[in-house]
Amino acid sequence: MAKWKKILAGAILGITSLVLVGFARNPDIYFLIKKNFTIFSEVYREVSLHYVDKVNPEKLMRRGIDAMLESLDPYTVLVDEAETQRMEIITRGSYGGVGLDVGFRGDKIVVVAPIEGYAAYNKGIRSGDIITKVDGVPVGEMNPDEVQNLMAGEPGSSVTLTVERYGIDHPLSFKLQRERVEVKNITYSGFVGDNKQVGYILLKRFARQAGQEIRHALQNLRSQKQLEGVILDLRNNPGGLLEEAVSTVDTFVPKGQLVVETRGRNNRHDKRFETQQQAPADKLPLIILQNGGSASASEIVSGALQDLDRAVIIGEQSFGKGLVQTVRPLSYNTVLKLTSSRYYIPSGRSIQSVTYTHKGKNTPVEKADSAQKEFMTQAGRTVYDGDGIAPDINISASNTTLLQTSLMRQNMFFNFANKYAAEHDSLDKTMHNDQVYDDFKSFLNRQEFEYGHPSEEYLAKIDSSLNGGIDESDKHIKALRKQIEQQKAQSFDEQRMAIQKQLYLELVARYKGREGQRAASLPYDPLVTKAVEILNDSVKYNQILSVE
Repeated sequence: MAKWKKILAGAILGITSLVLVGFARNPDIYFLIKKNFTIFSEVYREVSLHYVDKVNPEKLMRRGIDAMLESLDPYTVLVDEAETQRMEIITRGSYGGVGLDVGFRGDKIVVVAPIEGYAAYNKGIRSGDIITKVDGVPVGEMNPDEVQNLMAGEPGSSVTLTVERYGIDHPLSFKLQRERVEVKNITYSGFVGDNKQVGYILLKRFARQAGQEIRHALQNLRSQKQLEGVILDLRNNPGGLLEEAVSTVDTFVPKGQLVVETRGRNNRHDKRFETQQQAPADKLPLIILQNGGSASASEIVSGALQDLDRAVIIGEQSFGKGLVQTVRPLSYNTVLKLTSSRYYIPSGRSIQSVTYTHKGKNTPVEKADSAQKEFMTQAGRTVYDGDGIAPDINISASNTTLLQTSLMRQNMFFNFANKYAAEHDSLDKTMHNDQVYDDFKSFLNRQEFEYGHPSEEYLAKIDSSLNGGIDESDKHIKALRKQIEQQKAQSFDEQRMAIQKQLYLELVARYKGREGQRAASLPYDPLVTKAVEILNDSVKYNQILSVE
């Protein structure tokens, strides 16, 4: 409770000073701040000390703060000590840790990829290892973010990870020294398959140096081959620093062009951001890939390039986050992310969803078409505000079948890849390896893999309602069950190509890491395939960016 008493006391002093200074300028609002803060602090003290049941003052205060901020918008939030690693990654481009990317596989916390050159990689932790403890603390009930927070810490300090590995019947323990881990904004750049004229850059975030990393990636691609076009992949990129979004656009647009402007409650937050340098790639044909997970700084980039008719946008509607947050440091290593302005891209439109949602950052919001206004790009194309960035070519992510989803949810690809990597020193280069596929099916049989079919559920309901009372019906139900099983078995043959692709990519991750897996996946990505098609057809590319 002492911590929150000090925070409250500091806040009272700050509010008092604010009121004394600002009262003459705006007496009504400062009187209301003082009055309501006094009431709030008295209620907090009385409840904490005198409520019939014991109260946790810290949780009580946090709930009050969260409820207050939640009434504003989904992005104004208090970030406490345990959540500062993400902020550190964005603002500094680095964090104190061991260089591990972790995620869920079923209900297990697994190593997605150790980052080459850092402690976890150097000590021999592998992709696919299952983390069971961090410094002796079991992580079975934790999510990946909580585990990342446990592994993070001051450079020079140590942390011990306990992992399980396929083929080894006892836990493995690794004592790792934390260090300053530089986080890459670009997780892969290269050429698309055998096409050495189309470059591909996967940008995962807009932390510090994102724009500079893009310029370096382009320079590296150009040093290998004559580039005819480039694909910038912003799918599932949640954004980051506004300045890095501007720096990214700066790479592709000549000097002096407006990229974005912010408008706030007062002039202090009104700013214009223009391109500042001679663009190294202002003539290079450009495709942007986006989806519903592309937000904030990602939308500044795709929206500005669309408004300037500089890039073709392929994919799905972007998320629609057009609010700018300012980071305000508070006591005890906490910070307030405060929405201070809205941003507007070159056509004058805002991409903020018309209605806020507090159900989760990826919860869609229904909007009436009449709420959207028309704007014009530089070339005169019609675009709309209030609903994110609409792609020029709409392609949804391919849906996986029930069989494929079941294989992934039950970790069959993941577990087989771990087994295969433990037993084989190398991976066959071809995806269509019949022996590997047959081994996988045998593995599924040994694991007693089963997956439900919707028809089975309906059939069970019919059988239950009949209650086994009619012999003729029993025969029909048994025949239908047999037919469903035959259809399920046939699904493996019908979906063999898709299953082999997913299996191959999971295996590539074990031998070549995340970058190798991404490179291998590009020829099978429908959005990338479409992007290459457009870049190889200059007439079509120019038609999309002009007024018909």
